[in-house]
Amino acid sequence: MAEIDDVLPLTTTVFHMLVALAEGPRHGYAVAQEVEELSEGRMVLGPGTLYGSLVRMQEHGLIQEADNPGEDGLHAGRRRYYRITSLGTEALRFESARLLKTATVARQRLRG
Repeated sequence: MAEIDDVLPLTTTVFHMLVALAEGPRHGYAVAQEVEELSEGRMVLGPGTLYGSLVRMQEHGLIQEADNPGEDGLHAGRRRYYRITSLGTEALRFESARLLKTATVARQRLRG
């Protein structure tokens, strides 16, 4: 299993996907929808990027497959659900802090 130093810094795509999964398990398409919403439409994940990223995130131990959290619907039985792991949560915390610090410095420099 990967360690925190093996997965940082996170790519923009992985960061946004982890943010989407931080609220709880979601299926792949729901992750893509949440990323698009969080980015106000600036990030649209195509199927190749979405599912390739999910596979790599699993390989690095950032996420794992999860049981259906109780969603119903036409495709609920076929969907794969994912949840963030403890390593994924730790990586998201580190990356969030790093980005916040960098953004704070940038805003200070732009004012001056």
